[in-house]
Amino acid sequence: MALLQVEKLSIHFGGVKAVQNVSFAIDAGVVYSVIGPNGAGKTTLFNLITGVYQPTAGSIRLDGEAIEGCSPNELAERGVARTFQNLQICMNMSALENVMVGAHLQLDRNPLKAALRWPSLRRRDDALRQEAAQLMNFVGLKDYVEARADSMPYGALKRLEIARALAMKPRLVFLDEPAAGLNPKETLEVDHLVRKMADSGVTVVLVEHDMKMVMNLSDRILVLDYGKKLAEGTGEEIRRNPDVIAAYLGTH
Repeated sequence: MALLQVEKLSIHFGGVKAVQNVSFAIDAGVVYSVIGPNGAGKTTLFNLITGVYQPTAGSIRLDGEAIEGCSPNELAERGVARTFQNLQICMNMSALENVMVGAHLQLDRNPLKAALRWPSLRRRDDALRQEAAQLMNFVGLKDYVEARADSMPYGALKRLEIARALAMKPRLVFLDEPAAGLNPKETLEVDHLVRKMADSGVTVVLVEHDMKMVMNLSDRILVLDYGKKLAEGTGEEIRRNPDVIAAYLGTH
């Protein structure tokens, strides 16, 4: 059974059909990319699956269980995390604290314990700090553990946001343009990180405009055009698809 199964998914905003009758399945442990021209519906598709929008029609199943209608918090508890096109970093916090925010689902929310600072809570806080530091090392940010977020370069902040998503211990991570605005060196670092995530057992769904990165990383690719599914396949199949060439990749 596929980890994620999307069937005939659609959403309409008034008369605008942003996503139309899109179906696909994603197996566990792969890198699955969604590409298409600007306005093709890529981020809208992400928003539908991650609970930001509710679909007009269609179904979304995670491990065979329906999740359409679930809130982002409910999906996080089921192991679904995401990043956004625009950074969602708390700039007045340290880098380590930003990663710890991603582990909020593991925190004991008992207000009495919090008020009394019970030893068990202190031990858990210490463990979360250690886990956050390990995640920063995993994404290549060990030199920024003590840094304030507002002192970090943009490329490091993009990886910090991925570390925060990983702090939720997800099975499925949606990365919305993780290489946007990065230089070639930073893009290569994100490229390596995405593959490292997949190799560790996390399923990655990627929206990205850097076609070299997409073709290098992806096990399968979904192409959207005007909200509709134009094609799906391996990188080589997509590269040779005449409809994709005409609509997106270009003829040169």
